[in-house]
Amino acid sequence: MKDKTVILTTLNEAWATPNSVVDLFLESFRIGERTQNLSSNLVIIALDSKAYNRCMEIHPHCYALTTSGVDFSEEAYFMSPDYLVMMWRRIDFLRTVLEMGYNFVFTDADIMWFRNPFERFYHGSDFQIACDYYNGNSRDLRNAPNGGFTYVQSNKRTKQFYKYWYESRKRHPGKHDQDVLNIIKKEKSFRRIGLKMRFLNTAYFGGLCQPSRNLNEVCTMHVNCCYGLDNKLHDLNVMLDDWRKFMSLSPHSRKSWKSSWTLPQNCSLGNFHPHPSKKDAKQEKRN
Repeated sequence: MKDKTVILTTLNEAWATPNSVVDLFLESFRIGERTQNLSSNLVIIALDSKAYNRCMEIHPHCYALTTSGVDFSEEAYFMSPDYLVMMWRRIDFLRTVLEMGYNFVFTDADIMWFRNPFERFYHGSDFQIACDYYNGNSRDLRNAPNGGFTYVQSNKRTKQFYKYWYESRKRHPGKHDQDVLNIIKKEKSFRRIGLKMRFLNTAYFGGLCQPSRNLNEVCTMHVNCCYGLDNKLHDLNVMLDDWRKFMSLSPHSRKSWKSSWTLPQNCSLGNFHPHPSKKDAKQEKRN
């Protein structure tokens, strides 16, 4: 963009196959309100060769990011060793983007873009992050952040923060980036950085953990609190269908619309198993 802001997402083979997550992600830009032009500012970061090849078929801006000795092509189960490596590789890469002088919006590909989120970002903040659960106060460090959606300005404070965040993984082995963020945000070293941090309201930046209820206000919706690619795909399609039905109404009918999403369905929180057993993981891989 004119202010050197870029939209970034990551993609591996499991999410890049035809009719999988990336197709639904790009579809949301096409059918959203004032989101069509934003896809021209989107760079898809491919984590393996097949994801890169598929990206080149469907999107003009693709970047190959490889990690020596690690295969990110298959679905990385939440909190598995491959998942942790992938999450921390992402944090380090985003640090380099800031070092190059680019602001960025990072978005997971299982987040649907229904409206232009820039209209709901806070002014004067360095680092803004979505929440699994939002308590109503955008400055309260007790909010539960979700690293799948962030808006970050490139400046001295954010560069220092991302470096500190990445290095903190060594002090907290076996924890992912969100867990470590929840720890370091309370530390004196973090406060000394002086980062201006805000948490995004789930009324506008919702997810299955805490959905955005008003379709007249929602900007993005995340299929978080969901285990399994098949479950994600099912509920993503339901979400897009809900949005299409809403957008098919007249402007007057949309303003008075009281209904909300018809999900979660397959992603029911009662069935959420964030760390599957080896038996479950092998069974899902066979399926």
